[in-house]
Amino acid sequence: MPSPPQTDVTELLSAVSAGRAHAADELLPLVYEELRNLAQAQMAREPSGHTLQPTALVHEAYLRLVKPGSGQEPAWDSRAHFFASAALAMRRILVERARRVAGPKRGGGRVQALGDRDTPAPTEIDLVGLDEALKKFEAHDARKYQVVMLKFFAGLSIEQIAAALSMSPTTVKADWQYARAWLHREVQAQEQRPAPGPIA
Repeated sequence: MPSPPQTDVTELLSAVSAGRAHAADELLPLVYEELRNLAQAQMAREPSGHTLQPTALVHEAYLRLVKPGSGQEPAWDSRAHFFASAALAMRRILVERARRVAGPKRGGGRVQALGDRDTPAPTEIDLVGLDEALKKFEAHDARKYQVVMLKFFAGLSIEQIAAALSMSPTTVKADWQYARAWLHREVQAQEQRPAPGPIA
């Protein structure tokens, strides 16, 4: 199925941000296939036995995107920003589910480590631990955090990220390599810490 013209999607993203009636309903069919591919990629990293389906993940994430609540209007700078936001919404949904399953103990399922088709990572890491590490990494280096969101969660190529962030592909690749090493160290450090004991 061919992708819709980028101008159509960009115009509708602006309309949704402006609060135009029915714009969100018009946008969904144009971005649905890409969102579903994104959901499938994220769920492929999930541990076996999960019950959430990609279609349900798409719809729940889309609702969070177009109806953020608290009187806020959704806003995206570009098509890449929209899909990065969708990836982040999907990650939050999966982490929330993992936390509910895990309860007070650490962990909530193992997911594929921070690899990609160019630099595969056969090991697995804890989903909740990765989420905690990502929050720390965002505070540590916001630019490299954006690269992680676009590369690992949105599935963009080095060249696409470079265009979206107005950076050179060489810088994006270096940022990605640095981010992977930093996040792996942080997750491993978390796993070596003793789990919190029961509250007296």
